[in-house]
Amino acid sequence: MDKIRAGCWSVLALVVAQTLSTLLSGDLAELVVVGVVLNAAAAFSTYLVLRRPDRNRWPLVAWSAGFFGWHVTGLLTLAGVATTGLDAVFTLGGDPRLSILYQAVLTTLAAFSVHFLLPRPAKR
Repeated sequence: MDKIRAGCWSVLALVVAQTLSTLLSGDLAELVVVGVVLNAAAAFSTYLVLRRPDRNRWPLVAWSAGFFGWHVTGLLTLAGVATTGLDAVFTLGGDPRLSILYQAVLTTLAAFSVHFLLPRPAKR
């Protein structure tokens, strides 16, 4: 499997995990709708890149970088390093240890997605 496909599949795993946690969170309906729509758009971008890997993959790199930033913000918020007022959004099931583990795993997955999807210079 090449790096582009590995990056696409890691984005799909990220999107599925985020969508499930969003749907199971029981947050405000507006937040759930926004989360599901953003994840659906990222999944569609992934589908387009998987369909034609030789085409432009920058939108998928941007999605992955955005997810990375979101989950880093979640880690910093849950660790008490930054006060964002979004503690309830980043907490899963009221368990702080599970929430930190979830944020750390998805941060890592998003970082690998960016790494795999970034274009490499042509070898000479």
